[in-house]
Amino acid sequence: MAAPGRPTPQAPHEGRPRFRDRSHELPRQEVNPYLLEHRQLAPIAIPADEGWAHRGAWASCFGREAPLHLEIGSGNGFFLAALAKRHPEWNILGVEIRYKRIVLCAKKVMKANLSNARILRYHAAYLDDILTPGSLHGLYVNHPDPWPKERHERNRLISAWFLEDVALYLVEGGHLRLKSDHKPNIDRVRTLLEGPCAHLPLRISGESPDVNTQPAPWPDDIATNYQLKFKRKGEPVYAIEVIRC
Repeated sequence: MAAPGRPTPQAPHEGRPRFRDRSHELPRQEVNPYLLEHRQLAPIAIPADEGWAHRGAWASCFGREAPLHLEIGSGNGFFLAALAKRHPEWNILGVEIRYKRIVLCAKKVMKANLSNARILRYHAAYLDDILTPGSLHGLYVNHPDPWPKERHERNRLISAWFLEDVALYLVEGGHLRLKSDHKPNIDRVRTLLEGPCAHLPLRISGESPDVNTQPAPWPDDIATNYQLKFKRKGEPVYAIEVIRC
């Protein structure tokens, strides 16, 4: 049965992950050299078919107990590496779906010699494969795809099902920090929390109309590559923070 509104169909667990990757079984892997390379960058890069094993046991993956923070859509790894460097007391996990980006993230983390960061190839619609309730202290989303047309509603990350996941996986007092150059992404959070998601134990703790010219809703903001790109163009980057009550 599909989870309502999720961008990809889901089936009951049945003791196996819902998002599975058999890339290592595919012929002609040379068509995408990153497909094979991302499997050679362990332990920093984690293939999708290995992520399931860490559910409820991420501390063992990092080799220590520490607050777990998750970035969805890590791109080239700039934010992931910067966050891990700024907070060595945290375990930082990135989730990304493109093989090339997994490789770029892993190499950036390795070059910086960061032992507290990992990048997992996974789909954000299947966080229940890799997380247990109340296992995250922080969740970060930077510049998610806007999907501006109404017919693309089912593709949007900023949605009711996503906020339900936020409420489920964050510890009490944990935060969601969202930055976007597409203002409707920010507005949707407020609209959802005032409407269909009003029952969730989430509250907006702060907003910024432009983190390039005004303070972010949180201390110690990390400027992303996209953020700097829009700063050079003189265009705003919006931000919102949501706290799990």
